[in-house]
Amino acid sequence: MPAADKSAKNKAERPARKVKTADIVIPDRLYFRIGDVAELCGLETYVLRFWETEFPQLAPKKSSTGQRLYRKHDVENVLRIMRLLYEEGFTIEGARRQLKDELRPAKHQNALPFSKHKPGRNGLKEVRSGLQEILKMMEKRK
Repeated sequence: MPAADKSAKNKAERPARKVKTADIVIPDRLYFRIGDVAELCGLETYVLRFWETEFPQLAPKKSSTGQRLYRKHDVENVLRIMRLLYEEGFTIEGARRQLKDELRPAKHQNALPFSKHKPGRNGLKEVRSGLQEILKMMEKRK
């Protein structure tokens, strides 16, 4: 069979479909081949291979024969990338940044427990008396 006929046959077998990522159920399997993931997500295999180069979070292992083996977390990453690109309209760069930000822990700092009032003219005296009180407390502990 000529190469052009073969690719036309593959496209006929796998019709392009708009799949919502929320509707996709990942089967309970240890490994998925690239064709399985492509079929599950309604993507072409070349799209998955391209995303592997663009998203460091998407890194399936390769078997001894060179076959890509996706684990469940890889398939979940594919679905997150699909949602960002196709449903939320992110660019590839924007989706990459969003995924990186999701993995980064939030940088929230709690407020320090200082009093809200600002010291007046006697600010230095207030600080000095506060330090003396702390010194007395420390001496009591000895």
